[in-house]
Amino acid sequence: MNDNVIDKAPTDSDDDRPAALQRALEGALGVPFTFGNRIDVLRNGREIFPAMLAAVEAAQETIDLLTFVYWQGAIAQRFAEALAGQARAGVRVRVLLDAVGAARMKRECLDVMTRAGVEVEWFRPPVRWRVWQTDNRTHRKVLVCDRRVGFTGGVGIAQEWEGDARHPGEWRETHFRIEGPAVHGLHAAFLGNWAEAGRREYEDLDSMPALADCGDARLQVVRSTAAIGWSDVATVLRAVLKVAQRRLRITSPYFVPDPVLAALLAATAARGVRVEVLVPGPHHDQRVSQLATQDDFRQLLDAGIRIYRYQPTMLHAKVVSVDGELACVGSANFNQRSMRKDDEICVQVLHRPTVQRLDLQFEADLERSLPLDLREWRRRGPLQRLGELLVRPIRHQT
Repeated sequence: MNDNVIDKAPTDSDDDRPAALQRALEGALGVPFTFGNRIDVLRNGREIFPAMLAAVEAAQETIDLLTFVYWQGAIAQRFAEALAGQARAGVRVRVLLDAVGAARMKRECLDVMTRAGVEVEWFRPPVRWRVWQTDNRTHRKVLVCDRRVGFTGGVGIAQEWEGDARHPGEWRETHFRIEGPAVHGLHAAFLGNWAEAGRREYEDLDSMPALADCGDARLQVVRSTAAIGWSDVATVLRAVLKVAQRRLRITSPYFVPDPVLAALLAATAARGVRVEVLVPGPHHDQRVSQLATQDDFRQLLDAGIRIYRYQPTMLHAKVVSVDGELACVGSANFNQRSMRKDDEICVQVLHRPTVQRLDLQFEADLERSLPLDLREWRRRGPLQRLGELLVRPIRHQT
């Protein structure tokens, strides 16, 4: 990527700010925004799973589900039964599972679906002599029903996401329900991975529905694939840092910026932007990733970046908000794996009510978090320091 892309933030008036942000992001990514969308923010499994299941059960023609995580628990069984029931009713149901991420899935769930006629495929099953493919996964989470209603975000189909983040057994998550022209972008993300899984029958384009305006949100859907050195997700993250003028908020469970993004974060804070980063605290599902995250804290704290650690449970939400105007949501983490190794999907949101709601949720999460200061960080013990040192050679995998 050209280092000069978006070399300064837009300085338009508040009234012109959304248009300036749209121009900047379209110029950086070459992907147009669509108008007339509706986006609903869903917080935690208590809101996410009922909305997804309602869309599945209301579908009349097609259901397409793509996920990295489909594990175990009552919710996994419930999804399998709902999808199977729709297949028996004559709805075309396609399910694409990442062969590594969903490896813990119970065989019973698969049997329920396949016996009912659900088309199930696995994305890049590990092959011993194709080791380079094993490292590149699809991390996308997409559900599209009747090609009119779509969902994306961070949720996996597993018991860890049930509930309302009340204790360590209920993870904190954010997911999104979308209607309008942007759903075509979500559907395309499914189709691309579906084709790579070997299902290359071409979609019936004559039956593709016209998606009428149903809201006032501008959305830009960005699909990213594994790349050498850079990807569209890296461009997205760089772009949102560059356009920030007043406030930047990042929520990420796996926060491992590469040196370019770490320097850009510091530069963003240096020009007067209030940068706040929310990461998991005592509850984390991947200790190696957490150590890699913490190895960056000194540079960021020195730059004046505020870091908070979420306390009640595992924080799995993936949200970036800018100046109360722009949000970046989807499956991507703020880490090197999302930027280089995995297929991801990001949705850029230009819709003040949605961004405001995300900011209010961020503030509520801060009330359940503890700030990290530089003096405290300097007092960390020798075992912590040793762990950070040991993970440095594999930071690019986290």
